Amino acid sequence: MRPPHRLLLLRHAKSGWADGSIPDIDRPLSDAGRRGCRLIARHLADHGLAPDLILCSAALRTRQTVEGIASALPSDVPVLVEDRLYLAEAQALLERLHEVDDGVPSVLLVGHNPGIHTLAVALLAPGERLRIPTFPTAAFAVEDLAVSQWAELGQDSTRLVSFVTPRALRERAEPPAGSS
Repeated sequence: MRPPHRLLLLRHAKSGWADGSIPDIDRPLSDAGRRGCRLIARHLADHGLAPDLILCSAALRTRQTVEGIASALPSDVPVLVEDRLYLAEAQALLERLHEVDDGVPSVLLVGHNPGIHTLAVALLAPGERLRIPTFPTAAFAVEDLAVSQWAELGQDSTRLVSFVTPRALRERAEPPAGSS
């Protein structure tokens, strides 16, 4: 039996708001965002979470997020940057995932809130939904599909494998204050 399809969901890393004259789609990552990418890249590498396809919003901050985790990705993984994923709602993200070829075992979707959070939660069984209360910048969810085709993906059709945030990864890496 072949392993289930796997969906990796990544919200873009923290972006800069300092220059209000920059259009939203062109906002770059902040220094904190770049640090968050390094933490997520290390997590991807440590857990062997290399996708077979990346679907990425056309926003600069999502593209820079993909660049920021590139060290943990196969050099030949296709990255499709798509305008329709920019600020897309959950339904539009789901419709795009329905178009993925069934020969693609795993997909990394890099997008924005609230769409990415709404999608991540809606795909889970009701009892698992509380495991993702928020989806902060550079949050990363891994969900295994309980259906055999991407086109069957929908509400209640995945199982949460893991959910991490840069903050949680940082806290795990740093010993608690006062410990030796």
